[in-house]
Amino acid sequence: MAQTRVLQPADNAYQYPLLIKRLLMSGPRYNPDQQIVDSNRGSYSYRELVERIHRLANALTEAGVQAGDTVAVMDWDTPRYLECFFAVPMIGAVLHTVNVRLSPDQIVYTMNHAEDDVVLVHDDFLPIIEGVKSDIETVKTWIQLTDNDQPGQTSLDTAGEYEALLAGADDHFDFPDFDENSVATTFYTTGTTGNPKGVYFSHRQLVLHTLAISGAVAAFDEMPLLRSSSVYMPLTPMFHVHAWGVPYAATMLGVKQIYPGRYEPELLVELIREHGVTFSHCVPTVMQLILATEGVKSADLSNWHVLIGGSALTRGLCKAGAEHGVRMYTGYGMSETCPLLSTTHLKPEDLELPPEQQIGQRVKTGIAVPMVELEIVDPDGQPVPHDGEAKGEVVARAPWLTENYFKQPDKGEELWQGGWLHTGDVASMEPDNTLTIKDRIKDVIKTGGEWLSSLDLENLISQHPAVAATAVVGVPDEKWGERPYALITLKPDENIGEDDIREHLQGFVDRGDINKWAIPEQMRFVEDIPKTSVGKINKKLIRDQIND
Repeated sequence: MAQTRVLQPADNAYQYPLLIKRLLMSGPRYNPDQQIVDSNRGSYSYRELVERIHRLANALTEAGVQAGDTVAVMDWDTPRYLECFFAVPMIGAVLHTVNVRLSPDQIVYTMNHAEDDVVLVHDDFLPIIEGVKSDIETVKTWIQLTDNDQPGQTSLDTAGEYEALLAGADDHFDFPDFDENSVATTFYTTGTTGNPKGVYFSHRQLVLHTLAISGAVAAFDEMPLLRSSSVYMPLTPMFHVHAWGVPYAATMLGVKQIYPGRYEPELLVELIREHGVTFSHCVPTVMQLILATEGVKSADLSNWHVLIGGSALTRGLCKAGAEHGVRMYTGYGMSETCPLLSTTHLKPEDLELPPEQQIGQRVKTGIAVPMVELEIVDPDGQPVPHDGEAKGEVVARAPWLTENYFKQPDKGEELWQGGWLHTGDVASMEPDNTLTIKDRIKDVIKTGGEWLSSLDLENLISQHPAVAATAVVGVPDEKWGERPYALITLKPDENIGEDDIREHLQGFVDRGDINKWAIPEQMRFVEDIPKTSVGKINKKLIRDQIND
């Protein structure tokens, strides 16, 4: 390392640790009366948010939680979850955000693997826990969460109901200082093979990610997603990478926040209309559900900015949203990256174009956000040219990337081979540093000695006006190795056939966008496309179903 000058601090100089409690300081100062809305239970102010976080910390301590313990949460997207985002790590414990869409066996696995001590569980998930409680090894007590006047009946040994515990707790807690590298959160990736893997993030990492995401989606005039005047509603589950970390940023800035509880598409549209929501983030499938509602036909969505991630934003979906006034942007990352790595980066001249001509820029993976290094490397780990054509794997460095898998160091070494985090995504980089994901390495279709991007094909198919969504996978072929196979869902009241799709794709062949052999010979129209527990297209399951 370089020989730099390091000065000796004064003996009494305060060594300021980057702790999550620091993120709670500014929002209540800027806007103490700003509202946080629960779609089921009314609203309260930022001033009350702080008080409730203090009460929760005391209630958890009374329930036996100590620094270093793990507190799990099974809830819908509510302000209670937001309170846990702060109170649990602020007392020095670890917050485990449980993926409630996993199978009961996988939920048991993650709880035992994370060594959960206390679990906050919503009434709706009590039947799951009641059915597997004998297999849960480390949990000492439970706290009930309810949206009703009375909590549901349970045989669990509970410390009480959430609101009752808060009402009886003191409204002040002296949150301590400790090492900023202490683990703050953990959750489990939704892999398509084997057991989920545990990733974890420190206080330092979450604080730095919060600052970076605030800069990426708030500082640029061309991307006014999160400003002081914004109305924010997450449409990514709170259990999934801390709802992409945006609730921390929104709270730090003191903006109005809307928590929808369950994701019921018509309710979501009504909340957007009622509260004038200006910023959300979600996977494409959630946006497709919203655009298919009856309510969206009469809703004014012209002030709604949506960051799309988890799966590729297709031209078809971006265009469908733009027809309703929705401005969509691409965000890229993964569970292991906390998650933000890059976003759409529009320039002033881009916004001067008609909405239709902006789509090409909005669907690109974007430019690395502040403090992120992205590179594209070949199989030997060597960088490929940034010419928009050469392809390689995306590797990353940033101060908030998970540094290992919990209790799986061999998987961690594989993730960090060569000192870069390996994403498993194939991409190209343009000379202006714009990233375009081409596919997952495992989803690239290898046909006739060429690599065919399933994402490119999905993007082209999605542009047919009758298509709502599509998924393309490679299936074995004796002559070509693999050939593309397309699953397609149609918009309501549409009725087209395979020949219509092939004719549509032939237009791109005629323009030179794709080769003729890229047109799928096999396709199937379906009611729904298989998804993972976080709403991503499950291509492994699709391949398994096709090959059975």
